[in-house]
Amino acid sequence: MEVRNASPDLYNEDLAPARERNWGAFSIFNVWTSDVHSLWGYYLAASLFLLCGSFVNFIVAIGIGSLVIFALMNLVGYAGVRTGVPYPVLARASFGVWGANLPALVRAVVACFWYGAQTAAASGAIVALLTRSPSMLQFHQNVHFLGHSGLEVICFIVVWALQLLIIQNGMETVRKFQDWAGPAVWVAMLVLAIGLCVKAGGFSFDHGIPQAVLLEKTKDAGVAGEPGTFWALAAVAATWVTYFAALYLNFCDFARYAPNEGVVKRGNLWGLPINLILFSLVAGVTTIAAYKVYGEVLLHPEQISAKFDNWFLALVAALTFAVATLGINVVANFVSPAFDFANVFPRLIDFKKGGYIAAAIALVLYPFAPWEGNAASFVGAIGATMGPLLGVILVDYYLVAKGKVNVEALYQEHGAYRYSGGWNLAAVIAAAIGALFSSILPNFGNLLPSWWGVYGWFFGVAIGGGVYLVLSIVMPRPAIVPAKA
Repeated sequence: MEVRNASPDLYNEDLAPARERNWGAFSIFNVWTSDVHSLWGYYLAASLFLLCGSFVNFIVAIGIGSLVIFALMNLVGYAGVRTGVPYPVLARASFGVWGANLPALVRAVVACFWYGAQTAAASGAIVALLTRSPSMLQFHQNVHFLGHSGLEVICFIVVWALQLLIIQNGMETVRKFQDWAGPAVWVAMLVLAIGLCVKAGGFSFDHGIPQAVLLEKTKDAGVAGEPGTFWALAAVAATWVTYFAALYLNFCDFARYAPNEGVVKRGNLWGLPINLILFSLVAGVTTIAAYKVYGEVLLHPEQISAKFDNWFLALVAALTFAVATLGINVVANFVSPAFDFANVFPRLIDFKKGGYIAAAIALVLYPFAPWEGNAASFVGAIGATMGPLLGVILVDYYLVAKGKVNVEALYQEHGAYRYSGGWNLAAVIAAAIGALFSSILPNFGNLLPSWWGVYGWFFGVAIGGGVYLVLSIVMPRPAIVPAKA
């Protein structure tokens, strides 16, 4: 639709409702292959596998988590299809035309952290390959600066720069790249799994990893009980759901390019429960085979490929995983902050400039490497910050507004979403209370039990959304009349 009477401080062409809707189910499917098929996705799946204690437990826990992800992504995706707007613009309906900058910037900051984490993972795969050379290994061991080896710094900067080339032509280039990058890693994963199974003497669902090793590898996961117990399985499902916390918010950035809800649902069905379970299965089989072949629990695929005797296979594996990790970075951690930063200053910042800002922040963070450490804890800590925002936005769209949005008013400074000076105080208060219980108290106090942090995102969604619903009843807003297309 065409937006009339748009305020210059709320509108530019990148933030406008999508005009071309040519993303089919395959492109939506590959949003998820690009998001999951990465070194971090594999690392998380392999780490969670240890917490399950058995292969059957692993598939059950991941399967339940994947169905929850599928349902939530449909809710967010349908809103994107119906309105055609990106996440920060959709957030204006619940937070106000100026208040939406708050959830936009929170999402952008989280994306910058993930951008650095994924870039470091991709560059790590290249480092593992290069250090097969004695001269490169010596350089890696003897030269250090910025808190890393010289080789790590060089590879990080090269990979970081390559990602900027992908987005030169906007979202259509992103779609074409992900349509290739997502499936590519499936080939490498299957080659890795099959090769290791052959070396291990056959395919097996029985991991044979001693309980002492499982306890050692999972001791910092923040999960009460031993691997394989009910609470361990619940934590696996919760962590898997929380891993997608960022994309629950901004999946509409992609879904808005789909022609209808059916396309989104089909793409999500193949890309989420089906693809997630299969990917996790392959990660589990690979972890089992690697343990039998090398006698070690290897959670990083680049650690496995580094042990290959064949240099060419190691090269193919390293490059494929690096490319796949670039895919998730572009999809999950470039697109969102590009729109989010553009939303703050539409006159000055477009999609490309917003993405460059995100990349620059990730580069500045690299010497500090805040993403290093336990995978589940990292995912939980940053994911929990976004739970209350999702709760508010979904409750507002589906329960308060009943799915009715005046799209034109989203771009008008004095329109229906002006609220109080451009801010919906009910949404801000609800998000703040939700964040108190999802992020602040679990990480900066002893008032809550130790297991609370594992489920922090869920508490954030429930508390933030619940408080917003109550405040919306106490302080009702005028009914929204959707704009005519």
